[in-house]
Amino acid sequence: MKKSLIFVFSLLSLAACSDDDNTAPTISGPSTGAILTPAVGGATQPNQVYVDLSGETSTPVLRTGWELGFYSGTEYRVVINSAIRMAVKQTASTDITQPVAIDNSVAVGAPNQGSGNIENGNTAYVDAPSGAITGTAIAEVSANDADNRVYLVNLGNAIPAEQPAIGTINIFGAQRGWRKIRVLRSGNGYKLQYASPEATTFQEVTIAKNNAFNFTFFSLTGNTPVNVEPQKENWDLNFTTFTNTLSMGPGGTVSYFYSDFVLTNAKGGTRAYEVLNSAGITYEAFTTANVDASKFTAGAAADQRVIGANWRNGGGPTSLPSVRDDRFYVVKDAAGNIYKVQFITMVNQAGERGNPVFRYELLD
Repeated sequence: MKKSLIFVFSLLSLAACSDDDNTAPTISGPSTGAILTPAVGGATQPNQVYVDLSGETSTPVLRTGWELGFYSGTEYRVVINSAIRMAVKQTASTDITQPVAIDNSVAVGAPNQGSGNIENGNTAYVDAPSGAITGTAIAEVSANDADNRVYLVNLGNAIPAEQPAIGTINIFGAQRGWRKIRVLRSGNGYKLQYASPEATTFQEVTIAKNNAFNFTFFSLTGNTPVNVEPQKENWDLNFTTFTNTLSMGPGGTVSYFYSDFVLTNAKGGTRAYEVLNSAGITYEAFTTANVDASKFTAGAAADQRVIGANWRNGGGPTSLPSVRDDRFYVVKDAAGNIYKVQFITMVNQAGERGNPVFRYELLD
């Protein structure tokens, strides 16, 4: 790994060409592999980046550009934006014209992280980090309107303007405020009602399901539907900040906000598993014959955090985070193409975080 860094950095300008202008290269059939530099945007990590391995493309979107995602599958579910530290709490009311009191415990947190602490890291206020659609913090939208409650919504944190010291991150910007929402069914789609918590009137919009996508996204602050994810068959990996959970021992499990996180498109059919060098084979030597197909169908394979933060060290009191060079990943996309994927670095030549580089190769 270490001796390959000079080679990789010499290719950065080539690898970045397709990412920076988001122009898909002309390829025949699925990509046989590449070195990619997802445009996460540096140490404040302003972007979520969706990567399509077979298309050899990446699509960056501003992580503060949306708050709610409306599921296109058979269930009627709504997700919140885990990339900006959002949280929600169900109220006892079904009347959105009634004011809702702000509750500062409705937040993502853990000790020493932003303004959070164990008490305001209630995992009930965030979506299941596995990505299980049945684990949304907002209950399934009922066909019976009287069952659909009003929710208090913490809009999370903005992207900070201040750049941190080299090798560190700054992902906690100013608080973005609050909303209240109520979601109903509308035909085969949704009806969203939303307002400021103190308001006695509200805005309303209908949102149709679109089966080409996992979700239809909406911006509460922009008052409009927005494009976020590519079509569900056109991406495999998502580089993002992320609301995960963390065990605090006797303190219990809390919600916790991560940087440098990689999700797989489990809802779109992407599956993955991790291979450790201790298993007796290196990335270079790994071939189709080494693929364990059973690991694509195991229950853990559907967890969107198979890669997660496992590809990097977290650092410590005297060391900065770094890529783990003792592992790589096998990723199968929705079309059945199987790739081996290895992370090379998480910093640029200046040592700035939020600049990941990875390589991948199609297994015949």
